[in-house]
Amino acid sequence: LPPPSLQKDGTPPFVVDKRDLEDENNVVVVYHNPYDNVAELAHLFFKRCLEGEVTPYVVTKKTVFKWQEGFWSTMKEIFDAEYKEQFEKAGLLERCGGELQHLISDAATMQLIRWTDGGFGMAAHNYDGDMLTDQIAQVHRSPGFITSNLVGRRDDGVLIKEFEASHGTVSDLWNDHLAGKETSLNPLGLVEAMIGAMNHAATLQAEENPNDAEAQDVQQKVHAFTSTLRKALHNTFRYGQGTRDMAGPSGFTTEDFIDKVAWRLERYLARKEEDFPPPHLLEPDRRFRRNYAVDQEAIASLFAKYDKDADGFLDYEEFTKLLVKMNIAPQHKKKDSAEKAEENAKVPDV
Repeated sequence: LPPPSLQKDGTPPFVVDKRDLEDENNVVVVYHNPYDNVAELAHLFFKRCLEGEVTPYVVTKKTVFKWQEGFWSTMKEIFDAEYKEQFEKAGLLERCGGELQHLISDAATMQLIRWTDGGFGMAAHNYDGDMLTDQIAQVHRSPGFITSNLVGRRDDGVLIKEFEASHGTVSDLWNDHLAGKETSLNPLGLVEAMIGAMNHAATLQAEENPNDAEAQDVQQKVHAFTSTLRKALHNTFRYGQGTRDMAGPSGFTTEDFIDKVAWRLERYLARKEEDFPPPHLLEPDRRFRRNYAVDQEAIASLFAKYDKDADGFLDYEEFTKLLVKMNIAPQHKKKDSAEKAEENAKVPDV
């Protein structure tokens, strides 16, 4: 084998790892992950967590990929030096023991299922982030909810932001549309990406032209429009007028949903109030889940068995009988011998 080439300064190369390929078939993957931008990422992440009032976590697989240790150590160093006190004052470290916590990516995926009340943010490498965001989307029943924002800096230090919907091009629905078939695409992630791009473009123009009254006016108008659009889009879902991934088979088609959002947006821009406020959001109906296989007829039969007066309601006595029959009624705690002896000792002699 030829000797390794010298670096630009004439010094020998630094060998990170060396492997002898002795098998008949081999695959070598070289992954270059520069850490120059981790510090910048840390500042962006912790500032967003403070703005959103959520608890920060750092996710890696550093138990296996030892090179990820630098990602965690940089995030931790910057957090302790510049952000810990702010998070403590905001009360955002109470759920994580008062310190910035590291999560192995395996554990992070499990916590996403458990932390259904939200209130947390996670910083991770790109591929771990793809996995976590896709999981969040599926937990909430639609990949259409997720949008992506790639952040960098120009040579002059100005932030570069690229926005996109994380679900990709949804080519299957596009092909159905071209074939004249009915579709029901959830556009929330796509619209959020568009809103982010519009806001960032308007902000850049205003910052680069601080003395230009027109640029400042455009920024205010753009932000006012996008915030109203976001409200109209979100409220359309909240009123149960969403696409079929959220509202079930009776949900709107792509075109009908867009028309409904446009109708609501026009009303909001004209400062017209809703006839009644949107309902309080609860856990989505389990009937819309793909694996829902509950026997409704059997449930109706069981309910009728204990609804003795057939009024469509279970009173306290009927409900108690149902719980006892199903062996799920709460039971009194059984006292052990030590507790019984203690109670007997408290009984005074007569």
